[in-house]
Amino acid sequence: MTVTIRTEKTEATEVDSNLAAVSEVEAGIRDFVRNDVAYLRRPASGMSVSTEPVPEPSPEVTVSNVNSLIQRVAGVSIAEIQNLITELESLRELLHAEGQRVQREISGYAQLSQAAMKSTRMIADNVALWKGKADGLRNS
Repeated sequence: MTVTIRTEKTEATEVDSNLAAVSEVEAGIRDFVRNDVAYLRRPASGMSVSTEPVPEPSPEVTVSNVNSLIQRVAGVSIAEIQNLITELESLRELLHAEGQRVQREISGYAQLSQAAMKSTRMIADNVALWKGKADGLRNS
């Protein structure tokens, strides 16, 4: 059995590394969104640059782009989480079945132990009875 003692320094380091990983992922998502939506803000190539203002993308387009981005980024993670959930559920079922089997085995051993105790008690009583009769025959 191994006992691990976590120090505050170790926990602080883990928290710092987790925060760094989270901020790195957030920065990556921000960059990806900027690059993904940037084409909507740029004028089409080959067209002359006009003085007309470039229309901002509609909120629906932006939302759908963000939704597709999130689905692309989270798709693999969601699939892995679903696989993990499936594996955990099958393990839970296996452990439940094994628990029931162990309970049946223990019950069988308990019944066998009780039968052995009854048999031993009967044998001991009969030996005591025979011994009493044998002592009575010797004394007569």
